[in-house]
Amino acid sequence: MFDAPLRAFFLWVSNRRWIARVALRTPLLRGMALRFVAGTTLDQAAVAVAGLNATGASATLDILGESVSDRATADRAAAEYVAAIERIAADGLDANVSIKLSQMGLDLGVEECLSVMRPVVEAGKRHDIFVRIDMESSDYTDRTLEVVNRLRADGFDVGPVIQSYLHRSRADVLALAAEQVRVRVCKGAYAESDEIAWHARDVVDRSFVKLSRLLLDADAYPGIATHDPRMIDAVEAYVRQKGIRQDRFEFQMLYGIRRDLQRQLLQRGYRLRIYVPYGTEWYPYFMRRLAERPANVLFLLRSLFGERG
Repeated sequence: MFDAPLRAFFLWVSNRRWIARVALRTPLLRGMALRFVAGTTLDQAAVAVAGLNATGASATLDILGESVSDRATADRAAAEYVAAIERIAADGLDANVSIKLSQMGLDLGVEECLSVMRPVVEAGKRHDIFVRIDMESSDYTDRTLEVVNRLRADGFDVGPVIQSYLHRSRADVLALAAEQVRVRVCKGAYAESDEIAWHARDVVDRSFVKLSRLLLDADAYPGIATHDPRMIDAVEAYVRQKGIRQDRFEFQMLYGIRRDLQRQLLQRGYRLRIYVPYGTEWYPYFMRRLAERPANVLFLLRSLFGERG
């Protein structure tokens, strides 16, 4: 019942840049913001990744930015990703990159997006660095998968994210698993209609586990993206039952979320990759994500107070 007022509030504050400036200048607020965003610059993000690597975790860099509507802005974003890939290689970091295609000009058309993406995937190929293609709302699903398939057909190492709450995801995963495409499976957090997505938690959870099992069975090195201990337990039980080695998949979590679980997974010998967002657009990005799904506020609070140790 509080979703609408919360959504309106977060949209309102997302457009107040002075609040962002205050947040960065106030130690307490800045500390809260940087709990979930690894700074505003590539240098800061590289330091964060090096710190994660020192604990045994891998990382994926995400340069924050909103959907773009012109080619010049998309090209600038692509150039930033090329710089990030070059930095990963130069510093010897254990990391790859994650990209939202709306930031790469997908709203301008698939052909335009492919043109913008070309220098990014070429840099990835040059340095043998994987490029993850993030999934956005269902409006983008078909076009995102088309871009993934066409880049792979040209010999580039890319793989998408599949959201378990979408009705279509089993069919998508079966097609991707048949080609042993590296997929990140997550639950999904966009506002979708009942005709497109499930919303009951138990149904979404069952779908998540089923998709994870399909990808594990295909030996497609999936990324199991969850902070839910029940989903982690389900995956652990399945890999033990099937005798799947720990180096055949990885768990994935967000930067700053449930760091206690992150430590536990690493201690148990699992591979773990942390999603590390950074950039000057952290403030509108963060607030708009909360506006899209106010339940994320409770999720973040639970992550803060749910950690142990």
